[in-house]
Amino acid sequence: MTDEKRQAFYELFVEMNNCMTQPDPKDFDRDYFVDILRRICELFGIAKGVTEFYQSFKDEEEHNGEVLIDYDNGHGEVVVIKRRIITRFKGVIIGTLLAAKDAEPLDEEEKTKLDQVLRALLAFISRNRLIRVVEKLGYYDEYSYPNLRHFYRYLGEQNEKGRLKEMTIACLNLRHFGLINQEIGRKLGDVVMKGFFDLIKEACGESGCVCRMGGDNFILACEKVRVDRLLDVTAGSAVAYDAEHDKRVLVSASVGLYNVADDFVMDGPGILMDRVMTAVNMARQGVEGNVIFYDDRVRDRKQVLQRLQSEFPKAIQNREFHVYYQPKVHVETGELKGAEALCRWIKDGKVVSPGDFIPALEQGVEICELDYYMLERVCEDIARWLEEGRDVVRISVNFSRKHLVETDLLEHILDVVEKYRIPHEYIEIELTETTTDVEFKDLKRVVMGLRSEGIYMAVDDFGVGYSSLNLIREIPWHVIKIDRSILPETEADANCITGLMYKHVVSMIRDLGMEVVTEGVEQKWQVDLLRDTQCYMAQGFYFDKPLPVEEFEARLRKSFYGLFL
Repeated sequence: MTDEKRQAFYELFVEMNNCMTQPDPKDFDRDYFVDILRRICELFGIAKGVTEFYQSFKDEEEHNGEVLIDYDNGHGEVVVIKRRIITRFKGVIIGTLLAAKDAEPLDEEEKTKLDQVLRALLAFISRNRLIRVVEKLGYYDEYSYPNLRHFYRYLGEQNEKGRLKEMTIACLNLRHFGLINQEIGRKLGDVVMKGFFDLIKEACGESGCVCRMGGDNFILACEKVRVDRLLDVTAGSAVAYDAEHDKRVLVSASVGLYNVADDFVMDGPGILMDRVMTAVNMARQGVEGNVIFYDDRVRDRKQVLQRLQSEFPKAIQNREFHVYYQPKVHVETGELKGAEALCRWIKDGKVVSPGDFIPALEQGVEICELDYYMLERVCEDIARWLEEGRDVVRISVNFSRKHLVETDLLEHILDVVEKYRIPHEYIEIELTETTTDVEFKDLKRVVMGLRSEGIYMAVDDFGVGYSSLNLIREIPWHVIKIDRSILPETEADANCITGLMYKHVVSMIRDLGMEVVTEGVEQKWQVDLLRDTQCYMAQGFYFDKPLPVEEFEARLRKSFYGLFL
């Protein structure tokens, strides 16, 4: 190896190392780096340089990796040097230098120099791959969606650039996505979710950022001018899951948004997240629509909810929650056949609206504690009625579906019932039908378990959600409570589409051998409709409003609503 060639090598090698060791990876100039490699190859008569990267030994065997050829003059035929290294993450990196068949042979010093270049190159690739692995582990979830940490980093970058005031932050919860998974399977459900994610990302534009928070929840930031496009997508978009057969499913989302104010100062992502999460929680409830922008009204609403949550433990301790009973009446005989136990919070002589405290408690686990409290109070009343020799009817108690994650739910319910020695036929557990994000297997397990113990099981608000038919097809309920929205509102409606739907729903439930109860009965003609449709159980203001225990006990003594018929 000549001195001139040796000097040229040292200069190129230093140049290569300086390029590879930039303090900030963003300063790395790939084109410049490739040019250095080209000059080194030409210096030693190398015709082709190849690097390969495989994430695992299996990928290497299957040739499933990344192959880069940064220099190739078309004459690489003979392997001069080949190196294979294994990274700490069990990845495989291979470097190969090739020369032409008729190339002048290299001496040992030249081979050593080339080996130094190849080792340095593979070490550089290994470091970059390690950075990419760390990036993936830290900023992406197991399904390769950008995660919350990725979003926080993005917010920090936009804040440094002074661009936050141009942006809207939004949180999305895909509506009824559990049903999509149930209908087409989780594998195709994942395809649908990715397709919807891509639509959202496109709507947000290149300057935006969309990340997955987990499950079917996403967080994003986009320019304010793009919000309308985003809401067009979230309102409902057809997403293909089998393009060959043109199979698609409609996906929509509940959306909470916050338009970043011009004077907003970000000390961290906490305030932004708090505001957008407050808005999306309201959107998920759907009372005021599926799209909620954070504003002063939403802020005040949140403060009310937080106050009610903070007052809950003391209210439970002081027994401020009272059981009110709304009778269920047989529309042919006028007999009082049952009642629903409804919760009323009476604080300092004033009634706290259930529309305020129920949503507040549903945001945490407090709602589950309240359900058990109500079951205890109902069992206390039934035990007293039995002891006093009263005629007792079956009482239904509402349970949130949040209980379904409890592995010991059946045992806890039975423990309360057994504590007061209540015959099981007097207890009915109602689960609302409007929540659809719970696995059917958990719901089925609970229903069948309690049913086997003689506890009656009922679906509340049947017809409001999107899983109605699956609920009654797959789960052996005792009672189906038809929501008031299915019952015709006017006498004229009874002979139109609404009336026909109501009649067919009642007929279907009866044919399945289930008891049917209609809620929201308020007028005499509705009672006649129920009787004509053979729905014999009614609940509503036409007969009685929810009654405090003393008034309900008076109804138990009378046990008859004949004047209403």
